[in-house]
Amino acid sequence: MTFELRYHPDVRDIDIPKLNETLKKRIKKTIEERLSISPHQYGEPLRKTLKGYWKLRVGDYRVVYKVEGTEVWIFAIINRKDVYRKITNRL
Repeated sequence: MTFELRYHPDVRDIDIPKLNETLKKRIKKTIEERLSISPHQYGEPLRKTLKGYWKLRVGDYRVVYKVEGTEVWIFAIINRKDVYRKITNRL
């Protein structure tokens, strides 16, 4: 079963443009290879106020996403030191 990838507008407008080309390619490849095939196998569930959301680690960056049926909604691609502070504004 394949999952359809959907992106929050802030991911396209804010997160992705901040990344360098090497990092963009690495994160894109990881998302396409892992989240589109088996998001629950590769990610880790978040807890407390972010319960129901998942994270995928790619180097120092975290991809925060939620699985809804056959769709994977990606809400953030942010450096690990800032991700949990910034993600609450998007949800």
